[in-house]
Amino acid sequence: MTQLARLISILTLLRSKRLLTASELAEKYDVSVRTIYRDIRKLEEAGVPVYTLEGRGYSLIDTYTIAPVQFTEKQANALITAEHIINQSKDASFVNDFKEALTKIKSVFKTSVQEKSEILSDKIHVFNWKLEDTFSDALSEIQLAVTNFNVMEINYKKANDYQISNRKIEPYAMYSTDNKWILIAWCHLRNDMRAFRIDRIQNFKILEEKFEDRKFNINDYFALDTCNSHNCKN
Repeated sequence: MTQLARLISILTLLRSKRLLTASELAEKYDVSVRTIYRDIRKLEEAGVPVYTLEGRGYSLIDTYTIAPVQFTEKQANALITAEHIINQSKDASFVNDFKEALTKIKSVFKTSVQEKSEILSDKIHVFNWKLEDTFSDALSEIQLAVTNFNVMEINYKKANDYQISNRKIEPYAMYSTDNKWILIAWCHLRNDMRAFRIDRIQNFKILEEKFEDRKFNINDYFALDTCNSHNCKN
């Protein structure tokens, strides 16, 4: 990654209202902490109001704004391609939210880029060979529960099981496989971590009750799951 690309990325992270330490940024971009110090100075020299909270990290003044970003033709094409792939999702809320977001993004495309992106859109088709009658309309709401640490109540139906169980869960993460979204959550009924197919959640309610952020890491979860499947012992 070039320094310019790294500076833009750091600025984007700071604009998301995050408080970031030099060590976090160094690890993220695989550079030294000293390099991050130089990057922050570059941003300050460019007029970006970065301020340091002693012992806590870097942040931006709340009122800081920047001019709308410009997309290259290749970047616009990547978004158009992503739209076609996302349209294959079985979750209506996810598809609709992406379309609305992309409409807003397209509004800042230059006219020439907009015209070419429409040409490309007509020349792409994504096949879904695994045609299954499974649909959901909950992903967008569940994502909010994940990021805001809200406890959920769900009515869940397992495969080949006519009974519906009532669960209280703490949603931690999600992944997609074969066009199906899977929610990883702590299940109060089982007192353990469980995986729930979102299209099998019959009804759900996001509660105002919060759960503790236990710093769940999805990569560690998969590593442990793989290890258990091979009867590994550490």
